[in-house]
Amino acid sequence: MKQRMLVVCVAFAAILAACGSGSGSDLDELNVAYFLEWPTPNQYEQDEGTYDAEVGVPVKWTDFATGVEMSAAMASGDIDIAYSQGLVPFVNAVSAGQDLKMVAIAVSYAENDNCVAATALGATRDNAAEVLNGATVSVPVGTVAHYKMLKSMQFLKVDTDSFDIKPLDPAEGAAALQGGEVDMACGWGGGLQRMKEAGNIIMTGAEMETEIGLKVFDVISVTSEFAENHPDVLKKFLEVTENANRDWDTNPDARIPGIVAQSGMDEAATLDSLSTFSFPSTSDQLSDKWFGNDVPVFMNEVADLFVAEGALTEKLDDYGATIDTSFLEDLG
Repeated sequence: MKQRMLVVCVAFAAILAACGSGSGSDLDELNVAYFLEWPTPNQYEQDEGTYDAEVGVPVKWTDFATGVEMSAAMASGDIDIAYSQGLVPFVNAVSAGQDLKMVAIAVSYAENDNCVAATALGATRDNAAEVLNGATVSVPVGTVAHYKMLKSMQFLKVDTDSFDIKPLDPAEGAAALQGGEVDMACGWGGGLQRMKEAGNIIMTGAEMETEIGLKVFDVISVTSEFAENHPDVLKKFLEVTENANRDWDTNPDARIPGIVAQSGMDEAATLDSLSTFSFPSTSDQLSDKWFGNDVPVFMNEVADLFVAEGALTEKLDDYGATIDTSFLEDLG
């Protein structure tokens, strides 16, 4: 009887071990990518250690300069979840065959990603086609900023083939614009704010959204393997994030110190950036204006442009297959 009980217990332990692969118990650490100088409501939870407590394992937050770097880190296995990865780097990665899943929208930010032309050029919507011809342009290649630059310049009849592109991240681009090394710089966050000190925006985010139909947002992405092996961890991460966003809606003042502490910006710059952000709710994300229709359609348009520009050699037939809304649906 004792021996039989031992066999049953061993078998039951084996079942628990197999089932436990989705619970996060076999994770020593959760590795999350994020951006500095990109303040978001969940940085309060990051500062308070809420993610660690709710997920059940220590969460290591690693900052990256671009979403392209986040893709590379997920490919190498160094990052489990990319928080606020740009849509364009995600599209480029999955188009190239990387097995990633988009599981949520992190932030929408039409006014916090743009290009700034040097003040001395006197560039406007009306003269951009002439003034910017042959310009030296700093832009993080393969990012949302890159896509917005191409679409807005083409809308203004600027010959983007004439540009001398410098693939600099926003901080580097801001320094290059201030130093007179480039005619125009493109980026986001703190880098964009510093660019504005040395130049002017030609089209606002609202104008691009209304006149060109540019929907600008970042996503939460994971590897398919992580989503399959640790669904409970991922669901809990999304739950904490959603609660953080809704708490921001109702009580923002109490959350500012924690966000400032983690964003790498002072309070004024943090508030300025946050004023340009919106954080769609779970129900909004599941509607047609996001995952129900617009996001996969927009992903296809992004891929079409990058193929036409030669930045992608091929695109996917169905970008909807790279989206997994099941975790949001479980949140209710």
